[in-house]
Amino acid sequence: MAQVKRIRRAVDGIILLDKPKGFSSNAALQKVRWLLNAEKAGHTGSLDPLATGVLPLCFGEATKFSQYLLDADKGYETLMQLGVTTTTADAEGEVLERRPVTVGRADIEAALPGFRGEISQIPPMYSALKHNGKPLYKIARMGRSVERKPRDVKISEIE
Repeated sequence: MAQVKRIRRAVDGIILLDKPKGFSSNAALQKVRWLLNAEKAGHTGSLDPLATGVLPLCFGEATKFSQYLLDADKGYETLMQLGVTTTTADAEGEVLERRPVTVGRADIEAALPGFRGEISQIPPMYSALKHNGKPLYKIARMGRSVERKPRDVKISEIE
């Protein structure tokens, strides 16, 4: 039996979605687009599936505005565990090594200025950045690695 194609409707605006863990940015966008039955939609950057937080979703005419949000400054809050090395450099990976933590808060505070300002960083394989249209984390999960060029980033504030 042939499937009936849904006729999408014009929806204009921006939704600030609190993206849940486990969804890629695109999967979250497509779910909301389906719920709204919206014709045109886009997101303003990628959050890794492990990341939660605000993901602006643009619909209809607002998609013309999405580049401004993509290029805008962003803020991140994270929780980290010192002394643990994993296969993925994040909480999803298999633990490779555990070492005792011999630093205190003062040591961490003293190291932070080295991360402020314009820095160059090589993106990890387990990130949402794309290589030939495919997220790096998907390539990494296939057991492969690709060369990643350093990216310039600006860290205005870190505490």
